[in-house]
Amino acid sequence: MEKPNTGNKVVTKLLLSGTSSITASCVTNPIDVTKVRLQLDNELVKKQYGFSHDRRYYNGFLQGGSRILREEGIRGLYKGLLASILRDASYSAIRIGAYEPFKELLGADNPYNTPLWKKITAGIISGVIGSVVANPADLVKIRLQAEGHLKPGETSRYTGTLVAFRTIALHEGVKGLWRGAGATVKRAAVVSGTQIPSYDHIKHSLLNYGVMYEGLQLHMVSSMGAGLAVALISSPVDVVKTRVMNQKILDKHGTKYRSAFECFFKTLRTEGLPGLYKGFLPNWLRLGPHTMITLCIYEQLRKAFHIAPV
Repeated sequence: MEKPNTGNKVVTKLLLSGTSSITASCVTNPIDVTKVRLQLDNELVKKQYGFSHDRRYYNGFLQGGSRILREEGIRGLYKGLLASILRDASYSAIRIGAYEPFKELLGADNPYNTPLWKKITAGIISGVIGSVVANPADLVKIRLQAEGHLKPGETSRYTGTLVAFRTIALHEGVKGLWRGAGATVKRAAVVSGTQIPSYDHIKHSLLNYGVMYEGLQLHMVSSMGAGLAVALISSPVDVVKTRVMNQKILDKHGTKYRSAFECFFKTLRTEGLPGLYKGFLPNWLRLGPHTMITLCIYEQLRKAFHIAPV
């Protein structure tokens, strides 16, 4: 059988990585909704009596998830799913599928001895490009997921995914769809500069030392390590991204945060370091399974299409 050319391989990798990531998003969407609610809970509210006495509507991951289920039903845990699928069809397809081509452009010709800096650089470049393309879908996803149980007399901010795109473009301008792009790019640089490179590095370190051999077990162990690493490093920028994207236009003077850096320092000043790690558990519980499902399925699809493993 004739081998596909390089261009076809890149397109195939983009399609396969997008497919695997969409699958992971469908599984982890309830965790993502809970994470967003926790990150926005008591936003910029200064604690008076310490962290343990902080009155929060969603008091932790389990209580938060059960409260969403009780008040909004199963549909509440799947808010923003279509936007999430659209996001991963672009963002994850690019950041994962284009990772190896960028790594090769940096001179990485042997996956077994590629320097870590080249892996990190390739991950950052692919992640940044993917995040810029997917920002509108990411914005809509967060705003839909952020809306909780409505009180009597309240109406939904948006009645659906397509309505959200149209409303934002109409009232905030087309550039409004790229609100929070600075925070999104920073998060993508951190996430993609950690997740894919750490998976790649852990996997080939285990192979090089003969600890494990190519196969599903190796993919699972490597992706578990990558999921933990990215959750630890990315949580603060994920909180900032969620808050910047979810903010409303306050008045003619603009928004609550003028930049991702202002959001970061305001959060740190009023809520302390724990404020930047709000929603860490669901973030980890989402990123861990999401990373594992995405990369394991991606590796299996590559095998089915006769493409060498990552």
